[in-house]
Amino acid sequence: MLPPLAFFIAAIVLAVTPGPGIAYVVARTAAGGRAEGLASCVGTGLGGMLHVCAAAVGLSLLLAQSAAAFAVVKYVGAAYLVYLGIRLLASKSSPPADGAVVAGGVRRALLEGILVEALNVKTALFFLAFLPQFLVGGVSPVLQLVVMGTICVVLNTLVDVGAVIGAARLLRSGSSARRRAGMLNKASGATLVALGLYVAVARRGT
Repeated sequence: MLPPLAFFIAAIVLAVTPGPGIAYVVARTAAGGRAEGLASCVGTGLGGMLHVCAAAVGLSLLLAQSAAAFAVVKYVGAAYLVYLGIRLLASKSSPPADGAVVAGGVRRALLEGILVEALNVKTALFFLAFLPQFLVGGVSPVLQLVVMGTICVVLNTLVDVGAVIGAARLLRSGSSARRRAGMLNKASGATLVALGLYVAVARRGT
């Protein structure tokens, strides 16, 4: 089985990696201020929990029906993590655009945050690829998946809140800001590739 420390390291790295969620809450902050930005963080967190519950139910049913099929999911998940890492390594970072979102009030920001995350197919694929790598035997897989997924959502939400609070800095278009974002992308990408290779060869608990 993979050690808990590996899960926490991976979850933290993935949380701080710039992505659509951070871009959205920053754009929402730019359009409607800190209150709307924080409301959108709550919304994306709730939307993320919908994916956690769906992944927990779906993966546990798959595990109950076919250990071989579940093993395939885990290997495909490892390959997906490597793919995400390579994309980050190859990407050219740019600051999020602030014109894609308009102010609409705290309630709208909350509801849109839920919809944005709930309809994000990449989030669903991520949980299906990532969480199974850390399951251990002797404990309910549903409980493990819900706990690990909740930890990921909480970490992601905390990072989003930090992005909202520091939105003014994140929205600056200076070359130094782009350079720091690019360095973070490269480090995160290398970590994801290493994690994907590690989980592909590590002995798995069932």
